[in-house]
Amino acid sequence: MKRPNFLVILIDDLRFDEFGAGGHPYMQTPHIDRLAAEGALFERAFHTTPICSPNRASIVSGQYASRHGIIDNVARDAMSHRLPNYHLALQAKGYETAHIGKWHMGNDGMPRPGYDHWISYDGHGRIRNPRLNHDGRYVDHTGYITDIMNEQALAWLETRHAPGAKKKPWSLFFAHKAVHPDAEQLADGTLNISAQGGYIVPERHQHLYEGAHFPPRPNVMSVEQVLRQKPAWAEAFQLRSGDKAKAVLDALMSGTQEEIRLRARMMASVDEGVGRILELLERQGTLDDTVIIFLGDNGFFFGEHGLGPERRFAYEEGIRSPFVVRWPQRVKAGSRVPQLVICQDIAPTLVELAGAKPGAHIQGRSLVPLFDARGARRVAGWRKSFLVEYWAEQAMPWLVGMSYKAVRTDRYKYIHWINRSRNGELDELYDLEADPYEKDNRVRSRTLAPVKEKLHRELRKLAADALGL
Repeated sequence: MKRPNFLVILIDDLRFDEFGAGGHPYMQTPHIDRLAAEGALFERAFHTTPICSPNRASIVSGQYASRHGIIDNVARDAMSHRLPNYHLALQAKGYETAHIGKWHMGNDGMPRPGYDHWISYDGHGRIRNPRLNHDGRYVDHTGYITDIMNEQALAWLETRHAPGAKKKPWSLFFAHKAVHPDAEQLADGTLNISAQGGYIVPERHQHLYEGAHFPPRPNVMSVEQVLRQKPAWAEAFQLRSGDKAKAVLDALMSGTQEEIRLRARMMASVDEGVGRILELLERQGTLDDTVIIFLGDNGFFFGEHGLGPERRFAYEEGIRSPFVVRWPQRVKAGSRVPQLVICQDIAPTLVELAGAKPGAHIQGRSLVPLFDARGARRVAGWRKSFLVEYWAEQAMPWLVGMSYKAVRTDRYKYIHWINRSRNGELDELYDLEADPYEKDNRVRSRTLAPVKEKLHRELRKLAADALGL
């Protein structure tokens, strides 16, 4: 079989339900929806450290954060230059590789190993008039960053078919800044947020979705309601209620309908770019020879469990990812894949399809058996659980001490708050079959005591495996 090209499209902070085919009630994403209609929508895909830098490192390395070592958003520049990136394996198999867009593993935008072509920027970058690093040289650009990134991706793809170009398979990692707001950290620790909570929209999309309403999920609750079931949050919510923290949250438009609309408006430019890429690949005759994966880098809360603007925690809104794969040669159009998939599965999948064997350091699993299963409910030997891990950071001072490790299975979720209690009395246990919105903490249930014990053992095993012990 001819080796396919690879296109990974990564969106910053996008929830599992923030595109049309994912269930958004009003967002129009016809080109992204086309990927789902002509490919597979993975219904239960997850991030294992739901925060930007660690999860991006997990995607490219195929490893858990506790293995690759990028455990937070601190500027771990040196470590990010040494990641066991799957593009290194693709280069060894003769692939032409490119990274275009946000990197954010380490704050410098300089090229990383594994890429023949590189366009990125320092840190989070700027939404308007960004300064981009082109293969080691910084260049100032004028315009809206999503549009600029779309143009850069199209230009690189055009060169694959330019006269005299080497006819090599290619891999493009295309990482948008959208839908992350434009926020600049000041020396005093507050956030300098522009109008509209830092969500900057191009003029042509300013009036999209005016008055549209995103129905709150049943787990959008008050702090008092949350604490009755989740007492581990008491200190964090108390700290968050202070004047300084409240001012930041108000500036970010946390959990408001306008915040949700602004994010939807930012996605309009992303979808336009997806459409132009699909059109170009069709014109080149390479669309069906290209594996296209669309996903987010972490989830986001719209007030569920009293949280927002937040993504760091192991509830479904934080860890679930939009995840779509289009590849007509092996993926059935319109299929739905129900198995538990994690972002670490991308690296071994693409390495295998490139004709190589995933290295022993990779902890994810190739998705190829799920492609061939064509939506079957069961695939022999597929994972039945996975680990979620998070280390408390200083980025949001009200979250100090909120480190956790969690295990998620087909039916249950157990969250162990590492610094909150000695005997696990503040931990959380959910029966997701009976309680999909995680409102009823069953950690003290006598009926579920055997389940809790089993999950605790599984969590210890997964945590040890992630470390390589």
